[in-house]
Amino acid sequence: MKNLLAICLLVAAPLAWAGNAPAPMQSSAKAVKGEVLQTMNAGGYTYLRLKTKEGETWAAVNQTSVRQGAEVTIENSMVMHDFESKSLKKTFPKILFGTLGEASGSAQGASQNMAAAHAGLAKTAEAKDIQVTKASGANAYSVAEIVTKRAALKDKPVLLRAKVVKYNPGIMGKNWVHLRDGSGSAADNSNDILVTTLSQTKVGDVVTVQGMVRINKDFGAGYAYKVIVEDATF
Repeated sequence: MKNLLAICLLVAAPLAWAGNAPAPMQSSAKAVKGEVLQTMNAGGYTYLRLKTKEGETWAAVNQTSVRQGAEVTIENSMVMHDFESKSLKKTFPKILFGTLGEASGSAQGASQNMAAAHAGLAKTAEAKDIQVTKASGANAYSVAEIVTKRAALKDKPVLLRAKVVKYNPGIMGKNWVHLRDGSGSAADNSNDILVTTLSQTKVGDVVTVQGMVRINKDFGAGYAYKVIVEDATF
């Protein structure tokens, strides 16, 4: 499975997602191909104005070197509407956040970018003696329940209350957060869940999360997850 990330995340150099206004988004599995008409670097991203078969569109990837006129492919894309980049002082009616395909006109492939983005980031914090009270209400689950019941919960909303043990911000337009609540076991990796979100947090925070369960996500460069909670809000 060919997946590309200039994060890893994607979860590399610190990316300045902070300060950009949140915007509605939706995941998109469709790869977008086009010719680079213009490039701009800002806030840890390279913004690309592309000429595609469907017309011109903007895309953003982790900052890299892309030559004007290059034919590129944006993969693992996420559509965002009315996205405001304060670093550029520009609002994009529609923009794709994603990663460059390995054959694109960039200095490095997505898998390499993914690994590079994770390089130097702190490992998951020690999570000894974590005991977080389970959330109450509809769709409330513990970390272990989400992991072990992932097949039944696929593409369904969940509510989770847990402690942040690892936080990697600004990767492909998202923040990547590892959560634990004291349930599950390290032996079968049922004690930890990865969440992607636009919400900001920090290691040590106890947060209540709402998001959608996705399973068998492979981001390349060895970053594959049996279960993940995406598009979460804190």
